[in-house]
Amino acid sequence: MDSVISKLRSLDAYPKINEDFYSRTLSGGVITLVSSIVMLLLFISELKFYLHAATETQLVVDTSRGETLPINFDITFPAIQCSILSLDAMDISGNQHLDVKHDIIKKRIDANGNVIEARQEGIGAPKIEKPLQRHGGRLEHNETYCGSCYGAEASHDDCCNSCEEVREAYRKKGWALSNPDLIDQCKREGFLQRIKDEEGEGCNIYGSLEVNKVAGNFHFAPGKSFHQSGVHVHDLLAFQRDSFNISHKINRLAFGEYFPGIMNPLDRVQWTQETPSGMYQYFIKVVPTVYTDFSGHTIQSNQISVTEHFRSVGAGQLQAFPGVFFFYDLSPIKVTRKLKYIGYKLADPEQDLTNQTLVTFTEGHVSFLHFLTNVCAIIGGVFTVSGILDSFVYHGQRAIKKKMELGKFS
Repeated sequence: MDSVISKLRSLDAYPKINEDFYSRTLSGGVITLVSSIVMLLLFISELKFYLHAATETQLVVDTSRGETLPINFDITFPAIQCSILSLDAMDISGNQHLDVKHDIIKKRIDANGNVIEARQEGIGAPKIEKPLQRHGGRLEHNETYCGSCYGAEASHDDCCNSCEEVREAYRKKGWALSNPDLIDQCKREGFLQRIKDEEGEGCNIYGSLEVNKVAGNFHFAPGKSFHQSGVHVHDLLAFQRDSFNISHKINRLAFGEYFPGIMNPLDRVQWTQETPSGMYQYFIKVVPTVYTDFSGHTIQSNQISVTEHFRSVGAGQLQAFPGVFFFYDLSPIKVTRKLKYIGYKLADPEQDLTNQTLVTFTEGHVSFLHFLTNVCAIIGGVFTVSGILDSFVYHGQRAIKKKMELGKFS
């Protein structure tokens, strides 16, 4: 038994020295203090890295088909009243959504940005007492109202019972409504008077759109849109104004849901118009993104990059009218951001590589063994380097002292 213990004792890689043989120096104390501080700082840095998620990126393939693109927006126009502001969306596949009102909320705001009134688009219209019938007479008791479309009806049985319906019928015909006061519905609803009453007001418009996942645009502009000679134009004659101030502030613009780490470069962007009228254009590149957390919950979203341009609008230009335009295009790169431990398999290498390129963001904590290894490396490395430095200083001091005693040091 004693021989076994003796052999184990001989394997001791850390032989002990009697304290009587220790020689403590000032330089050694300074080096010990500095090295302890360095070890503490490096340990804190390593601990923060361990607790914080790390990110890696990988290219894979986007095989998605038939998806839609959600657009969430919140934009303030301080110089355009809500009653004349409209929203259109269209894409290269030919789909058009003109004067969008579904899931759209408008807030009338004063010059100081205070909310005057909030209303959902398409809801609420003034009640008309004894309006003009299509045949020319006034609405009588127990008679069904059917207002005239003033030549814009698609069939003989069509009725336009409000100013908005007359404007919509004119839009479908590609006609401009030059004088709303000549339209009984508009006159009785006080269409122009309402616009005049709202002069000096602004509009905060927010809501969401669901569009095809192809290149396209959506825009905010005064007037109702229609097509004339194959060109998309807006009817501005009804407002009896020569210029429109399209200064705006983008409170929020996102192409999909929020996820941790997303950056939307257009959030809180503000632009002030200095010329009489013009088009402000944003050219957006949409990057599809998939975010997956540790629990496996997945968020399908998008990130964007953007450039912008202002174009002055002159009188009589059909293809250029005042408004704020967002032209978007889909990037062939898709980003997948996944929470997982680094070092695991990131993607299946046997995926079909026949579609769009896809970038994988792999995000996760460093494993505990990796953290423990780094901590040991920090302690051992600093201890070793400080020991070498202390030995160098100690032996250097002794050599200099010995030379001074022999009178050889000058």
